[in-house]
Amino acid sequence: MFKRARDSQLIRPARSRTRLLVLAAATALLASAATAATANTATATHTVGGGKPTIVLVHGAWADSSGWDAEITTLTGLGYTVVPIANPLRGLSSDSDYVRARLAQISGPIVLVGHSYGGAVITNAARGVSNVKALVYVAAFAPGKGENLATMLPADRYPGSHLDPSKLDVVPVPNPAAPGGQDVDLYLKTADFRDIFAGDVSNHEAMLEAATQRPFANTAFTEQSGAPAWASIPSWDLISLEDHAISPAGQRFMAQRMHASTTTVHSAHDVMISHPFAVDLVILRAATAVG
Repeated sequence: MFKRARDSQLIRPARSRTRLLVLAAATALLASAATAATANTATATHTVGGGKPTIVLVHGAWADSSGWDAEITTLTGLGYTVVPIANPLRGLSSDSDYVRARLAQISGPIVLVGHSYGGAVITNAARGVSNVKALVYVAAFAPGKGENLATMLPADRYPGSHLDPSKLDVVPVPNPAAPGGQDVDLYLKTADFRDIFAGDVSNHEAMLEAATQRPFANTAFTEQSGAPAWASIPSWDLISLEDHAISPAGQRFMAQRMHASTTTVHSAHDVMISHPFAVDLVILRAATAVG
């Protein structure tokens, strides 16, 4: 099922894998993952006894919580409490405050998962929240202090992303999270959506994802990140090797910088939709390490 790379694990899930097979494999993983996760992650030292952690899922730009449907089904079936949070996508600090407020309502240990821009949000939202015991980055940004999404992955250093201003539709909107209350919403152009975001799914599925994409405020794209929670919380990272939104090289740089336990999968950016089996396994590794 797994092929070891030098510093990562490579997952090649079959596209036709059923939920029953996912549940069976995940259940088998639960029996041995705590030992494996400890061996693979030198920083995974925050162990909490008694009960399973709550899994909190934070989606990214141009998406909503329905993108986690397969993961919610599997993890709930395994007995986890799963809380998907609707990311406002208005500004990094305000989105992080919103997620932090939701986290404050959860007792017991939390595994906090972020996809894409959701990774930047969890990096800030988990800061100072003592019961967040693991961070899981899924094809995600993991910014350092003072970085923003617009400038942290320059194409000359980290080639692979096809995302540039020409691929975006821009719509002026009011935004209370933006300086002066005015902003622009960014949409991926329909013609470019499949290439950038959803290269592994059918044309029909990519069309639906493009048609239902939620707007991403420019303020969220440009606002600087604060002190990163990954500096003090054990982290896991699933790197999507066929990603045309966030460069795989950039993802690897961020994973190495935060000393994350790293797994790779041959997937486009919407890995939680196209390869939910890979996402489930990484979340379960984190959950069994801290739960």
